[in-house]
This record gives sequence, structure tokens and C-alpha cells, in this order.
Amino acid sequence: MRWTNIRKIAVSLTIAIIAAVLMVSINEAGYTRSLHALDALTKTQSNRAKINELMQQILDAETGLRGYLLTGEERYLTPYTSSAEAINGTMDELRRIFIMNPADLATFTPLARQVERKTSEMDLSLRLYRQGNEEAWRFVMFTDVGMENMDAIRRYSKVLLESIDKQAQANLSDIEQTLSLSRIGIATVTALGILGFFMYLRQASALQQAHQREQEIQREERNRLEEVVRERTATLTELATHLQQVREDERAHLARELHDELGSLLTAAKLDVARLKSKIDTSLPDVSERITHLVETLNSGIALKRRIIEDLRPSSLSNLGLTTALEILTREFGERSGIDVESSLEQVDLPESTQLTVYRLVQESLTNIGKYAKAGHVIVSVHNYPTYVAVQIQDDGLGFELSSVRPNSHGLAGMKHRVEAAGGRLTVASQPGKGTTISAVIPLTTVTPL
Repeated sequence: MRWTNIRKIAVSLTIAIIAAVLMVSINEAGYTRSLHALDALTKTQSNRAKINELMQQILDAETGLRGYLLTGEERYLTPYTSSAEAINGTMDELRRIFIMNPADLATFTPLARQVERKTSEMDLSLRLYRQGNEEAWRFVMFTDVGMENMDAIRRYSKVLLESIDKQAQANLSDIEQTLSLSRIGIATVTALGILGFFMYLRQASALQQAHQREQEIQREERNRLEEVVRERTATLTELATHLQQVREDERAHLARELHDELGSLLTAAKLDVARLKSKIDTSLPDVSERITHLVETLNSGIALKRRIIEDLRPSSLSNLGLTTALEILTREFGERSGIDVESSLEQVDLPESTQLTVYRLVQESLTNIGKYAKAGHVIVSVHNYPTYVAVQIQDDGLGFELSSVRPNSHGLAGMKHRVEAAGGRLTVASQPGKGTTISAVIPLTTVTPL
């Protein structure tokens, strides 16, 4: 569908480009054609003006000559002389104009002969007058020859003017036709442009709607995936909490079994050794040494059993409370590791499951310090606030880069899960060479882990 929309937009764009090219082409063609027609119209008007100018010059020459012949005043010869000279120049210009047009040249040729006869007639009259032959110049002047020449000149001029008018009309028609074609072309191109723009708007609207539909589909899919992730995260969290609780229950069960069964066996063995010791001769060095070694072995087994039980399920936590259990834990860790442990512990009122969470957090942190930190001093603090309990384990060991922690580092992940399962938040701050600080904030209204 996306390819179809793109193809439709390409069609609309192509139509718009074609319309623009056609508009420019029609405009340029109309402009060129109109320019030629106007140029031709200007030339025809110039030709018309030249013919009219020729007629005016002939009339001025004839009028000036008649005035001179009738009055004898020299001032009448001035318009005659200037007009006669101008006639020759005008005839040369008309000859250059009509020589390229055979039809008009056929009319211009007899016109030129008639003009030449007329000028010859006027020159003859002027010569006869100056020679004093009054009868002769009067005969030439008052005969019908001059009138016939003028009539012929007017007739041929009229034919040329009519031809020029036809050419001018043709040029005007050409201009009108060009303007009409330009109007039609511009209207057509405008219609095509409007059509292309309409198609573009429609396709743009369709694309926008399709984009909105795709966004809606993506939003729904994203919401569905987020819901699936939330459900699976909740399921995994619930499973992890359940497995953790099962693990604690198994450890508690194992601790009870060790305490009851193994404790009974070790106690019975120790009592039996005591009875045997009272009934055998301990004066013998070998016997005394064996008995003493056996008693020490049983005492070590009982101590090991007690330590394993405390690690599995600290009895001090159930019997003495969180504060005392943490004091025992930190003291034993300091004695066992040789690290100076400072504790600042306040009495807190937490559910049993949350107390176990805090105890395991401190226990896991101390275990990590003993394995990796190479610390010389550790501070363990538990402070009670009105709405939450703050737990902090701080050491001056090697520290580490938080970004270098591997994703499969289950120790920190396990601590974080325990705290979050209790409704709290765990943060870890560490820098190489500056130690590590593990902080947990647990609300007093806690969520009891499953």
C-alpha cells in the first residue's frame, strides 16, 4: 500500500511538472508569435505612413509649383523644391520595402512610373515658365495629363494601402489567435495544475491517514508488547520470589533437620564418650590422647553444625531480633576475616520476612567484601525513620566500575530482587580505589514476599 501511495504521488507530481512545462512553453510560444506579429504590424503601419507621406509630398510639390506659376513669387518654390527632393528619397525607401514582396511590387512599379511622370510634368512646367514660354507651360498645366497622373497615383496608392491594411488585419488576427491560444493553453494548464494539486492533496491526506493508522497499529502493538513484558516480568518476579521463599524454607527445614537429627547424634556421641571416659583407664597416654582428640572432634562438629545452621537459618534472628542478629553477624565476620567492622544499629519494627531480607542483604554484602574488596574497615548501619528503614554497608576496599558489572552477576541482582520484593529500593555506589557503598531503603509498610 505504501508503494501504491508513493506511485500515486509520483503521478501527481509528474502531472504538475508537465503542466508547468506546458505553461512555460505556451507562454514562450505565444510571446514569440505575438512579438513577430507586432513587428510585422509595426512595419505595415510604417509602410502605410510612407505611402501617405508620398502622397502628401506630391500634393505639396504640386501646390507649391502652382502657387509659383500663378504668382511668380519665389517663396512658393521652397515647398516645391523640398517636396521634390523628398519624393525621391521616399520612393527609394518604398522600393526597398516592396522589392521583397512580389505582389506589392507589381503595384508599386506602375505607381513609381506615374510618380516619375508627375515629377517630370512639374519639372517641364517649371522650365517652360522660366523660359518665358507662357503658352506652353499653361498648356501643360491645364491639360488633363496631370490630373490623370494624380488619379493613377491615387489608384495605385489605394491598392497598396489596401494590401497593407490586409497585412495589418492578418497580423492583428494572428495576435488575437495567439492570445486566444494562450488563454486556452493557460486555462488548460491551470486546470491540469489544479487537478495535480488536488490529487497531491488527496494523496497527501491518504498518506497522512495511512501514517496515522500505522502509528496507531504500532502504538497498539507496542502497548501489547509492553503488557506482555509487564506480565512476563511480573510472572518472573513472582517466580523468583517464590523460588527465593522456597529456598529459605528449604534452608530452614535443613537447619531444623541438622539441629534436631545431627544435633541429637552429636550430643549422644559426646555423652557416650563421657561414659566411656569414666569407665576406661585414662592413665595410659595413648588412650588419654585418643579420648581427648575424640572429644575435640565432637566439639568441632557441634560448632560446625551450629555455624552451618546459623548460615542456613539464623536462630538469633528468630530468638533475639534483627539488631542482635546483625551484631552477632558483624562480630563473627570481623573475627573470622580480620577486618575492622563498625556497626551502628537501631531497633526497627519490621515483619519477619523483611527482617530476613535485611539480614541476608548484610550477610551477602559482608561475604562479597571478604571475597573481593580487600577492605580494612567496614561500616554497617541500620537506621529507623518514621516511614522507612535505611540500611547501608560501606567499605574502603578496591571498589569497581559499575559499568563493568557482568549481566550474570547474580549476587547484586539477588540483593536487588530481595529488597524490591520487600517494596524497597537498592542502590550501589562504587569507584575503583574508593570503596563500595550498598544502600537500601525499605518502607515500614512493606510488601510481604511470597
